[in-house]
Amino acid sequence: MDKYTAKSLDELLETAAQAKKVNIEELRYYILEEKKGFLGLGNQVTAEVYCLNDVESFIKKYLITFFRSLDMDVDINIEQDTTEEMFKVMLNAENNAILIGKNGQTLQAINTVVKGATNSAFKRRFKILIDINNYKMERYDKVQSIAYRIAKTVQKTHISAVLDPIPNDERRVVHNFLSDIPHIRTESEGEGKDRRLRIIYDENKE
Repeated sequence: MDKYTAKSLDELLETAAQAKKVNIEELRYYILEEKKGFLGLGNQVTAEVYCLNDVESFIKKYLITFFRSLDMDVDINIEQDTTEEMFKVMLNAENNAILIGKNGQTLQAINTVVKGATNSAFKRRFKILIDINNYKMERYDKVQSIAYRIAKTVQKTHISAVLDPIPNDERRVVHNFLSDIPHIRTESEGEGKDRRLRIIYDENKE
């Protein structure tokens, strides 16, 4: 994030918007220090300011440095979803299978590391999806399909069911996917790699 100082917050944000070539509404900021002068004279405010373009730039530079340290040549393409403040990162390498890893574990680890670094740098939680040849999107479709079939069985039998352990992002996708199904709710249980999703019949949920 970039640090700015001005006589007022409005002036500070206007300066930052001009420097970053965005509208003031696109800025996010944290006030670091605010001084009040005598009769309004000598007022001063200091803040860290960023926009989503800064976040995208950070993610790309982080990944470039990360893959250079591994001596890997990887193409990186990032798309922003400004509505949800989400970043979809598409990677492409000479051997994508290495980046994906067994059952997507390497890809998941990369996503976790990048998300942690980004959230720490900007003091905020962002939605970041790192994918390779739509591997994650296909995984989402697969786990949604499996979860839906199980949820329909739970609806009929009124007997809860537990899915196999899946990563946090896949559990979140399944939870959101099943949230509108009548009489079905989901709960996460277990710890670490054994954390899984339970699909529960709930007669009170419409």
